Amino acid sequence: MDLVSNRVLLIGRDSFTGKYLSEYLKDSGYSIYGTTRKSCDITKKDDIKRVLKEIRAEYIILLAGVASPAHGDIDSFYRVNSVGAINLLESLIELNIKPKKIILVSSATVYGNLGKEILDESLCPKPTNHYGASKYAMETLASNYFNRLNIIITRPFNYTGVGQSLNFLIPKIIYHFKERKSSIELGNLNVSREFNDIYFVSEVYKRLLESSLNSEVVNICSGRDIKLLDIIDIVSDIAGYKIDIRVNPKFIRKDEIKTLKGSPKKLFSLIGEIQQRDFKETLKDMFEA
Repeated sequence: MDLVSNRVLLIGRDSFTGKYLSEYLKDSGYSIYGTTRKSCDITKKDDIKRVLKEIRAEYIILLAGVASPAHGDIDSFYRVNSVGAINLLESLIELNIKPKKIILVSSATVYGNLGKEILDESLCPKPTNHYGASKYAMETLASNYFNRLNIIITRPFNYTGVGQSLNFLIPKIIYHFKERKSSIELGNLNVSREFNDIYFVSEVYKRLLESSLNSEVVNICSGRDIKLLDIIDIVSDIAGYKIDIRVNPKFIRKDEIKTLKGSPKKLFSLIGEIQQRDFKETLKDMFEA
């Protein structure tokens, strides 16, 4: 690989995804440069321009964002997730920098509750919270730059791995078992959701960088759904004890869909099918970490 033309700028390198992706791409021969919240505030174009001029990256992945739907500051969703992304695109145009590929990370949350078990890119998004709405606003605005910059917008479905925040479901379950808690409070137990491994997601991003694809919106998913109670059973086996599960009505969403997963048909048609390891192995790694 040409060492001059393989610079990747990860905006949000200190994020859960950023930490894994930086190592994954580095192992594949890329030169990785990254920003953190402290080194680059994407709500400030001066910060972005300084970084862009310093690094002159061939590839850019925007991972930075307000990620938790439960985040309290509503304004920050739009300042960071929507305006921040457009600040990046505007800065590139103003500096006359045209990377080979720009990946803007959206979320499967943009689909909202459409009443369908399998979600594909042909569906019209209908976000139900500020996180999803801010990501969909980013998508809508960013599509206006498709004719000027090489952009891919991704909609990741659930994924996990060692080091993910306890704000997310799988790390919460793992934590309770590791601490040998006697009980755990969850929402609707009779649901099945897609959960992927962080290394699967990293390989997807790598292939998207290397593809000729641009001006597209694509799911990052596998179509592999797992029942929540099956996850509890697997971790019970790993931990060697049963936990008392208590249903908290506060955690139950109105009109919750029993099964929810993404369609990887478009993704795999563009970059090839990607296999991932059994989810039991992911859970075991997280428990033993």
